[in-house]
Amino acid sequence: MLDNQVQDATMEFVGALKRSVAYREYEAQLAKIKREPGLYGKVNEFREKNFLIQNSEDAEKLQERMDELDREYEELRTIPLAEDFLKAEASFCRMMQDINMQIVMELDFQ
Repeated sequence: MLDNQVQDATMEFVGALKRSVAYREYEAQLAKIKREPGLYGKVNEFREKNFLIQNSEDAEKLQERMDELDREYEELRTIPLAEDFLKAEASFCRMMQDINMQIVMELDFQ
């Protein structure tokens, strides 16, 4: 359980994340693509497959499987609404990964 000081700082940090350009762009693109349920469904299929590949234990075939996924969803990536959403999501995810890495590096957590 978080103590009050850490809880307050956490909520401040979450507020800063929500005000970030990356998060605001992600939310804007998410709202747009949700207006097209069929396209949103296809994008979610792509995202799920991408997630499963990225988190598989078979690192040797990772690039090959990612290339297959790219070929399978090549047409989807030509749709500006889908591509804009995926780019915004990737940008936000990279920001979150960078933040997590910085936190871990700053703490003596072994």
